[in-house]
Amino acid sequence: MPVVVVESPAKAKTINKYLGSDYTVLASYGHVRDLPAKDGSVDPDHDFEMKWEIGADSRKHIKAIADALAKDNALILATDPDREGEAISWHLEEALRKRRAIKKDTPVSRVVFNAITKSAVTEAMKHPREVDQPLVDAYLARRALDYLVGFNLSPVLWRKLPGARSAGRVQSVCLRLIVEREMEIEAFKPREYWSVTAELETPRGQVFQARLVSLAGRKLDRYDIPNETEASLAVQAIKSRDLSVLSVEAKPASRNPSAPFMTSTLQQEASRKFGFGARQTMNTAQRLYEAGYITYMRTDGIDMAPEAVEAARAEIKTRYGADYVPASPRIYKNKAKNAQEAHECIRPTDMSLDAGKLAKLEADQRKLYDLIWKRTLACQMEGARLERTAVEIGSADGQVGLRATGQVVLFDGFMKVYEEGRDDVLVEEDDDKRLPQMAAGEPTKKRAVTPDQHFTQPPPRYTEASLVKRMEELGIGRPSTYASIVTTIQEREYVRKEKNRLIPEDKGRIVTIFLLNFFRKYVGYEFTAQLEEQLDEISAGEMDYKQVLARFWRDFSAAIAETTELRISEVLDVLDDALAPQLYPEREDGSDPRACPVCKTGRLHLKTSRTGGFVGCSNYPECRYTRPIGGGEDGNGGDRVLGVDNGDEISLRSGRFGPYVQRGEATEDNKKPPRASLPKGWSPDEMDLEKALMLLSLPREIGPHPEDGQMITANIGRFGPYVAHQKPDEAKPVYANLKDTNEVFEIGMNRAVELLAEKRANPGRGRGAAAKPLKALGDHPQKGGAINVMDGRYGPYVKWEKVNATLPKEMDPASVTLDQAVALVDAKAAKGGKGRKKAAGGATK
Repeated sequence: MPVVVVESPAKAKTINKYLGSDYTVLASYGHVRDLPAKDGSVDPDHDFEMKWEIGADSRKHIKAIADALAKDNALILATDPDREGEAISWHLEEALRKRRAIKKDTPVSRVVFNAITKSAVTEAMKHPREVDQPLVDAYLARRALDYLVGFNLSPVLWRKLPGARSAGRVQSVCLRLIVEREMEIEAFKPREYWSVTAELETPRGQVFQARLVSLAGRKLDRYDIPNETEASLAVQAIKSRDLSVLSVEAKPASRNPSAPFMTSTLQQEASRKFGFGARQTMNTAQRLYEAGYITYMRTDGIDMAPEAVEAARAEIKTRYGADYVPASPRIYKNKAKNAQEAHECIRPTDMSLDAGKLAKLEADQRKLYDLIWKRTLACQMEGARLERTAVEIGSADGQVGLRATGQVVLFDGFMKVYEEGRDDVLVEEDDDKRLPQMAAGEPTKKRAVTPDQHFTQPPPRYTEASLVKRMEELGIGRPSTYASIVTTIQEREYVRKEKNRLIPEDKGRIVTIFLLNFFRKYVGYEFTAQLEEQLDEISAGEMDYKQVLARFWRDFSAAIAETTELRISEVLDVLDDALAPQLYPEREDGSDPRACPVCKTGRLHLKTSRTGGFVGCSNYPECRYTRPIGGGEDGNGGDRVLGVDNGDEISLRSGRFGPYVQRGEATEDNKKPPRASLPKGWSPDEMDLEKALMLLSLPREIGPHPEDGQMITANIGRFGPYVAHQKPDEAKPVYANLKDTNEVFEIGMNRAVELLAEKRANPGRGRGAAAKPLKALGDHPQKGGAINVMDGRYGPYVKWEKVNATLPKEMDPASVTLDQAVALVDAKAAKGGKGRKKAAGGATK
């Protein structure tokens, strides 16, 4: 009875069902060995020897497999069909041989299947092979490169840039994309331009719109009407002339469906349509794959198995009729150079199974499956047939020309099922409408002529989807790494996500500028892409991985050595110069942008702290002016005086920890003037003198407690608003949380006494007491162990074993799904707990 090993218990359960009692199916629970997070795990001086260590959690899984082999002397490695899966199989075989669980006569084979269906699994068992060593070599090369960069470059960052977390071979290049996009946005200067639209009427009373396309006999380009004066002249030119139809041209057009999904396009579309992050998409897809609903989800391939094509065509005919089935199947060819990850596209394993028949699935899984099912069917459907109409309208003297465009769908084809989303559509298409019937020579009546002002827009910030798309275009990363790279730069707090957009934090910007100035080659897009191509060549058996490592290490170690003598002040001078256009933009009044706006005599310069970079005054400590790197549009971080109170200026300022209000200025006698940070949800743009004085008046005294006369106060602390009171016999005050910041300024005595009494009656769980879950979600699908939604002191959170992950504010605890919870706890586990000493990013990509 052979022992079959797969990655996860969910996959093991499904496969065991197909193979039956003739096989013992066990799970490895992911990777069983890793490089220890310490120096010497990869040794360049000894032919890049790698020292692997079995994880504490993995020892029991290895033992279970070894125990099974003691009874059944045959091992089948059935891990995923990509480089990571091959690596897990290799690690398992190596670890089991070291334990002597694999004997000389133990047959070891490797099987791969692209879908977890009975037919795919049983067919794979008929075609065993050995572990693919070139694919393993590509994995070893990638792990060694990532370790060498992480464990050599990260300490340089720690020494030269306090507050920096780590650098990674691909992570840093991805961060560079986001930082450079932000700098483009900051440097962008909007350009004004105008357009003119006329509302016209046909002789039959039908109304339509046309836009001005030529003036004074000359074709208009986008910026040819630069201001309101020119626009008014253009409007007058139209109003003063009679218009008629010059020509009507109708052309047939067609639209063809998009190719089926591969990893990157699935992540992009799930982000556009559902707002899913890359990791959430992959976790959800993995659960669909392990349950046997879709094919393998990490792939660069877009080709589809012939039997799947035929099944799709048959399903289209059954559901929509023969008109929707093209005469011959649509063939999509892989563009990917790396055959190691160019598996079949991501598609349903059963084309007849739509999302409506999968009611037992969680909401996220059902949504993603529906997306994959619709895209797969659409890719084999007939194209859409359209008719596009262009009507040219003009004056008899040829001085004014307008154009109206429209479009009619004659046959919807694949659009009946699915249309691909679009990223960052800045200008809405105006031709997706039907025009009234018109003929050349017909007069048109003017109902209104309207000028519209426009400004050019800066390039949009990246979403996770558009970032993955850009990485794919540049050849950076691979399907198995996209999600982890995008997640890592957020976990390192180099980037934050707001409204689904990625915004660089100050420390992320500083790290990027440092690397561009001192390690430019290693954050180069072309260099990183070339290295990825070399890894692909290794996986194809065309290159020796140790030669690739040797070439990389020779130059990289020299670059590291050159930075050891650099002083922090020298680094800051270089970065200050490099960031000058963003740090010190021209001021409207023409004054020196480096002059301190507070003391007027100091010079502004880049400084660093544990929280990242900031701009500070050279007259410190006499002048304590600071502002973050990403200052406001006025060049001084949006700082302003809100008013005067008792002779003191009350000002709004931007510090390294965020916006705050301050009374007066720092002086030799008063080095720390009263300050108060803006609470969560308070916008700097909405601050006025009244609100500032409310904050500066805290803590607010509500009054003496009616029982003991001790003062009850309200304040805003690190964890939010609260009321506090300490009885004479209590060692420390009792704090009761308030739900809303405004309650701090409004709460009365009765309510405060009530909250404090409730808190004293129920101070919280005693040490060791178990909390009752708000919602039980089930076991972790890959690693086992219950996952629950809990109610904590600072809000709801997800708990899995010793990992606690706070729920995002917008996420309702009652509607959290297992997929969402898994994504949160996995991200928190990867980030590491508070207080744990983190490695230098050896596993960072």
